[in-house]
Amino acid sequence: MQQSIKIPRTGGQTLAGIIHQPDAGQPRAWALFAHCFTCTKNIRAAVDIADALCDEGIAVVRFDFTGLGQSEGEFADTHFSSNVQDLVDVAEFMAADNHAPQILVGHSLGGTAVLAAAHRIDSAKAVVTIGSPADAKHVLHLIDDDIETIEREGEAKVSLAGRPFHIRSDFVDDVRSQSVRDGIRSLRKALLVMHAPLDELVSIDEASSIYTSAMHPKSFVSLDGADHLLTKRADSRYAGKVLACWASRYIEELKSTPQAARFQSGAVVGIGKAGDGFRVAINADGHRLLADEPAGVGGSDLGPSPYDFLSAGLVGCTVMTLHMYARHKKWALESVEVETRHGKIHAEDCEDCQTKTGKVDRFDRVLKITGDLDETQRQRLLEIADRCPVHRTLHEEVEVRTRLAD
Repeated sequence: MQQSIKIPRTGGQTLAGIIHQPDAGQPRAWALFAHCFTCTKNIRAAVDIADALCDEGIAVVRFDFTGLGQSEGEFADTHFSSNVQDLVDVAEFMAADNHAPQILVGHSLGGTAVLAAAHRIDSAKAVVTIGSPADAKHVLHLIDDDIETIEREGEAKVSLAGRPFHIRSDFVDDVRSQSVRDGIRSLRKALLVMHAPLDELVSIDEASSIYTSAMHPKSFVSLDGADHLLTKRADSRYAGKVLACWASRYIEELKSTPQAARFQSGAVVGIGKAGDGFRVAINADGHRLLADEPAGVGGSDLGPSPYDFLSAGLVGCTVMTLHMYARHKKWALESVEVETRHGKIHAEDCEDCQTKTGKVDRFDRVLKITGDLDETQRQRLLEIADRCPVHRTLHEEVEVRTRLAD
């Protein structure tokens, strides 16, 4: 789930941000993501890493630095120190909403800014840099050809990543005055350095400098084969998954899960203890799952409800059946998406139901069929959906026999 937000900045302007949350359940921790120099919060790497963190239950706030993306202000008025202040402002905004960041993540110069800001963000327990230089002045190599003009005239229009930006002498003076590397040793937070060995913009030597300057606990992960911006989705997703796994040592543990259910070939086994609430560990013929109930009915929302699993069976069976039928007919069916919602309705409101009193279960199913199909073929697939084995099971007489185990 993603939600746009406006964040007040020191100086009266606002920063544009995105709250990136797991689809279900309460986040186990919050992270703050700082994008690369002249990038925005919506760069592919930022989105993919946030997605990967959300998969592990970690919510992320990513935002545009002043003068970039949808944030207010002029980029020409900013410098490294203002970026650090932006990070502190966002962290304070998150804390005021009871979501103080425990993890700080920065990409490229955003990582350098995170290293500097971490000293002022008490809630942070873990810091991550991705392709980051050890000092802010490293960014000056991007404008080497314009430095003389900037210093002589006070500012210049430079081209960065194919786009024009105004850079002023204040920016140059500010990055030269920074000593981020000197503060790394006193960070007193867990540190993860991620870097591509063949990074074309920031040498691996910068990562080595960050790592050797830091005290333990510290870790290094090589993003082998990746480029500086992590443009390959496999690289950005990998970085996010490794980051989430590493950070799990420094954030709140997930709510306890039930004892693992035993494996029984050809059977589905579930187990839950008194202290587990509604949580049930399931072993479906070797595939481990977790069932739960939503928080609104007393559960922890850590897994699908029993009716969600029942709906999942109907969804999976429908997709399989339609593809099998289309293959048999040699039709150009490309994909099938099935959305199913379960609910209970009054029997008197169901014209086709034999039951006329009380309530009956109803599954509302919506098919999205993609492919080069004519209307006759699409209507036929709609009919075939009702023939999937799980659908037929739900409509036929079902016997459930229960006994106590020996």
